[in-house]
Amino acid sequence: MNASACASSHQDVDWHSIDWAKCHQTVRRLQARIVKATQEGRYGKVKALQWTLTHSFSAKALAVRRVTENQGKKTPGVDGATWSTPAAKSQAIVSLKRHGYKPSPLRRVYIPKSNGKMRPLGIPTMKDRAMQALHLLALEPVAETTADKNSYGFRPERSTADAIEGCFKVLRLKTSAPWILEGDIEACFDTINHVWS
Repeated sequence: MNASACASSHQDVDWHSIDWAKCHQTVRRLQARIVKATQEGRYGKVKALQWTLTHSFSAKALAVRRVTENQGKKTPGVDGATWSTPAAKSQAIVSLKRHGYKPSPLRRVYIPKSNGKMRPLGIPTMKDRAMQALHLLALEPVAETTADKNSYGFRPERSTADAIEGCFKVLRLKTSAPWILEGDIEACFDTINHVWS
């Protein structure tokens, strides 16, 4: 067993010696236990398992790996930091602690839309992205266990093709509605922000 794969979060970490297969195995095992406890309605057990998962070295390592290997890995937040070196990634794993954690403000950038307007985006810091990824590992098993089986948007292991198949199965019945309603609220979040500000 690779020592780094099971290292406690206060120890020094060598990024290149992390046993990623072991990390995935550890996280998947804890997630499976969260699913089982959720199905059984044992929410105290769910909470305890989520705490164990979010404090584990394996989950922290995978969270850092996720945010340092995706498309936004070179985009810094307000602190200007990007975790581009093995040493920075190793230190990031050690830094993922909930005690005393406070998220940083978002860095506001604007990107052009197809209609010529500008869309505002809020860019979190790398640490905030890693904390989000870490807690997603603990929350997703519950969300996926309790989610509507006919929901397909932003779901893991689900695609547009799955949604089309689901529609076909429902609409092919003789008792199905003869029409489909599609809607899009223009500038929905701009309007909500305006109403609440």
